[in-house]
Amino acid sequence: ASTATLNPNPVVYSSLENLDQLRQQLRVGENNEDLEDPIDSLEVFDLIRKINDPEHPLTLEQLKVVTYPNILVEDDNNFIRIFFTPTIPHCSMATLIGLCIRVKLIRSLPSRFKVDIMVTPGSHASEDAVNKQLNDKERIAAALENQQLLNVLNNCI
Repeated sequence: ASTATLNPNPVVYSSLENLDQLRQQLRVGENNEDLEDPIDSLEVFDLIRKINDPEHPLTLEQLKVVTYPNILVEDDNNFIRIFFTPTIPHCSMATLIGLCIRVKLIRSLPSRFKVDIMVTPGSHASEDAVNKQLNDKERIAAALENQQLLNVLNNCI
């Protein structure tokens, strides 16, 4: 297998420094500690933003592969949709990145959520194939039984 990097010089973006401050701005008036706190887009973003890119020593947030506005959470409907944007249109790591996001969420969120993970429309040459793989329960289960793949995923998460 070739170890050549497909995108040797990706653009690196700054990370959100203070999510708590952004959270406070978005949740003005939510001060009742007795109520159960619904899971929202910001919380999901916080879970996945520090996932390491499989090719670069950078996080998915730093590469703008995941961004806060591309996460939809419907807590009442137990539904989450995440769009992620590979750094290049022919990214061979897109499926692996999506799988990293899925595994992180499986390990972090209540099992009541149905999670759709998709590449941002128009951002990948094989968009339909990648989306199909990332949302196929049988393929995901098979992938998670592969110890080598699991080791790679654990290193990214």
